[in-house]
Amino acid sequence: MNNRYEYLVPCHFGLEAVCKREIDKLGYEIRSVEDGRIHFAGGIEAAARANVFLRTAQRILLKCGEFKAVTFEELFQGIKDIPWEEYLPKDARFWVTKATSVKSALFSTSDIQSIAKKAMVERMKDHFHVKWFPETGAAYPVRISLYKDLVTVALDLSGESLHKRGYRKMVSKAPIEETLAAGLILLTPWKKDRILVDPFCGSGTFPIEAAMIGANIAPGMQRSFQGQDWDNLIPARCWREAMTEARDLVDMNVTMDIQGYDIDPLIVKAARENAGRAGVADKIHFQHRPVHHLSHPKKYGFIITNPPYGERMEEKEELPILYREMGEAFQRLDTWSEYVITAYEDAEKYIGKKAAKNRKIYNGMMKTYFYMFPGPKPPRRKRREEGKSI
Repeated sequence: MNNRYEYLVPCHFGLEAVCKREIDKLGYEIRSVEDGRIHFAGGIEAAARANVFLRTAQRILLKCGEFKAVTFEELFQGIKDIPWEEYLPKDARFWVTKATSVKSALFSTSDIQSIAKKAMVERMKDHFHVKWFPETGAAYPVRISLYKDLVTVALDLSGESLHKRGYRKMVSKAPIEETLAAGLILLTPWKKDRILVDPFCGSGTFPIEAAMIGANIAPGMQRSFQGQDWDNLIPARCWREAMTEARDLVDMNVTMDIQGYDIDPLIVKAARENAGRAGVADKIHFQHRPVHHLSHPKKYGFIITNPPYGERMEEKEELPILYREMGEAFQRLDTWSEYVITAYEDAEKYIGKKAAKNRKIYNGMMKTYFYMFPGPKPPRRKRREEGKSI
């Protein structure tokens, strides 16, 4: 196999530009950008570095093959033509963990999964000259997607979704995924020398992700990945070097003013514990405080938040008051910039002002909008003073 591989990076719909920018920053060549997915090329070390460093990726997939198929026979042959012996050792435990089909002639995902597995077994039998595989070795989950009859086959390098950073043990009622929170922060002009407040912090995801960005803590430093077991394919030094690189880049001397408030004292306690596990407890001030008490003596700060959407009927009735209180707080903080992700359709009406722009973002299957209310930029002299005083 050559030292150039193609990787697929699924991300949240609406965050493709942010994810692409992250991959660019790692120094890899972008091949294409699709809705919810980036393709890039890199050496085998990219398998480790992408998993450790990408904040907005849902998982990292190693592309094994791509072909057209409109019949199950074509699917079988296409899968069998992939050189699986170059990816899987003789004792590999392999299966199709997920198949998706959109606008394709083949639409039964369970049939796609079973036929693909049979084709892989046939290829391996032909190569290793055995009739049966023990499958006692490392796990190699395969993901297959069909879009307009184009079949893309990839190995899942991540295993558990990359939003599972390892720090969040207790979550609030409607948590925002870590990958989505990081992506939304990166969509704003917030920088580590500016104040950041989340008045609906829940289990602390926005403040924690911001603190990790500010201190340059790679998101994958505290977890393991499926591909770490694939020593036939990815040398162990690739993972060691990626982790060493990540540790060397951390800056725990950075001073930041990040605050998280919530009306539930138990969830505030959980947020503090989550921040401790993430290694940023001393970078964030958490407080039990309702949104109508939101105020701050300093100017030119940022609010980035995920307020309640009112998924239950009784909660929906309370939303006008809640969003009105949020709008009143925004008025008091008249030099601040506010960024709000919500599925509540009347958000702007009750906040009391029109967003400069909004971006449609899918939070799982739920369509939400990221409302952007940028405030005035601080004067240059003020920015320097603020940087010193924080």
